[in-house]
Amino acid sequence: MHSEAVASRSADQRDSSRESRNGGSPQLDAVSLAIIQQLQEDGRRPYAAIGKAVGLSEAAVRQRVQKLLDQGVMQIVAVTDPLTVGFRRQAMVGINAEGDVENIADALTDMSEVEYVVMTAGSFDILAEIVCEDDDHLLDVINKRIRSLPGVRSTESFVYLKLKKQTYMWGTR
Repeated sequence: MHSEAVASRSADQRDSSRESRNGGSPQLDAVSLAIIQQLQEDGRRPYAAIGKAVGLSEAAVRQRVQKLLDQGVMQIVAVTDPLTVGFRRQAMVGINAEGDVENIADALTDMSEVEYVVMTAGSFDILAEIVCEDDDHLLDVINKRIRSLPGVRSTESFVYLKLKKQTYMWGTR
């Protein structure tokens, strides 16, 4: 047990030194990646089971998970199918902007209907994924709230007809 705690502390110190060399972005070791993979397979998997799979004690896994959460490396959430919880319309909205796109992106992140915001290079300055109750709700969000934001020049909506794949397993490959 003592050797695991020392190994965990040493690994944490190595992680911290790698983090400072990489401009603040955490560098994950193989054990942290394995923990993330275990949680991606089952977000409710007990720490003891994860510990057995990755070769750490339950306490060491708990500490690692908390550190990953604190650093913003991962979140543990329930992912739903919007259709099953009352949201009948999803769309990706491409936004062309003038001026500071960060101000527009910040305003979008404050909207409860907006689930995903990314500033891009290419045909659009910003892409935003929107989840709404129905078409009227979507129209209201796009027409009255997004298009009225200062700096929004134009929008193009891509309404989802069917969701074929939604996965978050890319975190460890």
